Amino acid sequence: MDQSPAPMPESARELPDGSDLGTALGTDFFDLDELLTERERELRDGVRRWCDEEVVARAAEFWEAARFPRELLGAYAATRVAGASIEGYGCAGVSPLAEGMMCAELARGDGSVATLNAVHSGLAMTSVQVLGSEEQRERWLPAMARLELLGAVALTEPTHGSDVVSLETTARRDGDGWVLDGAKRWIGNGSVCDLAVVWARDDDGNVGGFVVEAPQEADGWDAQVIEGKVGNRGVWQAHIRLDGVRVPAGNRLAGARTFEDTNRVLARSRQTVAWEALGHAVAAYEGALTYARRREQFGRPLAHNQLVQDDLARMVTLITSMQLMCTRMSQLEEQGRCTLEHAAMAKLHTTTAAREVVATARDLLGGNGILLDHHVGRHFADLEAVYTYEGSRTVQSLLVGRAVTGVSAFT
Repeated sequence: MDQSPAPMPESARELPDGSDLGTALGTDFFDLDELLTERERELRDGVRRWCDEEVVARAAEFWEAARFPRELLGAYAATRVAGASIEGYGCAGVSPLAEGMMCAELARGDGSVATLNAVHSGLAMTSVQVLGSEEQRERWLPAMARLELLGAVALTEPTHGSDVVSLETTARRDGDGWVLDGAKRWIGNGSVCDLAVVWARDDDGNVGGFVVEAPQEADGWDAQVIEGKVGNRGVWQAHIRLDGVRVPAGNRLAGARTFEDTNRVLARSRQTVAWEALGHAVAAYEGALTYARRREQFGRPLAHNQLVQDDLARMVTLITSMQLMCTRMSQLEEQGRCTLEHAAMAKLHTTTAAREVVATARDLLGGNGILLDHHVGRHFADLEAVYTYEGSRTVQSLLVGRAVTGVSAFT
């Protein structure tokens, strides 16, 4: 009986029944691929090839060592997924749908690389693009697209996660600049970034985004990597202390004045996370299907059993529902009609559905399901982070609940 690790989804290896593994794992039941232009499809496929050929081969190494995948940044930049839907500034300028599919491919490859992208592109580049002045966009976005500047966004605080609106970090005006004081926690890329957007309250109580350049060299910036994680181990989150960090006046994002401005960024970044969850689910499903067709028990492959087929059918049906919701969400974004509540519902559904898919896949692999060699266990663990960050399931549920009832139940 073959106990070898599950082969990569794009391999042309033949299964015992003579079928081609590379064509057996398709999950696009509703032909959503047809909605992309030829160029968008080429970019999406480029991300897929890079993940299959380079990222997955090293993902277990980075995961087990809890090591930041710095050597992958150059190739990541070459995929054009960073800021993919931004027009100009050296970005690809594709549709939000194509960008979403590219982000899903990153998560299908590795959750840590996908999270790195979600922070750098979905949060940091989006903050500059949505809230920055034209001068600020020209100053930072091209270098961020080339990964000459790696971005981070410092919003969450040690005592303010879901109630981040209670922001305590302060920005005090001092001469021709600002002075930042406070603490931030769970800041992706925070210990390795070249540029960080720090959210703080100014002297008037207004919320602003303040860009700290070369933060690791800044006086008063102390970023410590959070250790002991059981998921997304290949990307670093930091606990940051800000003690008199100085920022030039021109580094306050021009369009960041209230927490509603922050929500404009979160509405975009949660779309990225919804696509991420889909990518994890697809990876787990592909691993489970490959295993079911290769692993023999009681004289035949697992895929011949009714209960196994029932599990696989349920998994691919959930994946299809996630694809359809993410697709419509991205179409609304392209039309300028995607709201915070749309993004909340998408994140609520995809992370919940993906959690069921990866758990079913891990169970189907039996004991092998917890081995890094088979990839499914890594996605199982990493999805737990996706399930929580950018707002937990309950936070998303309350946003949708407020939309349908007109009543806020947050407090």
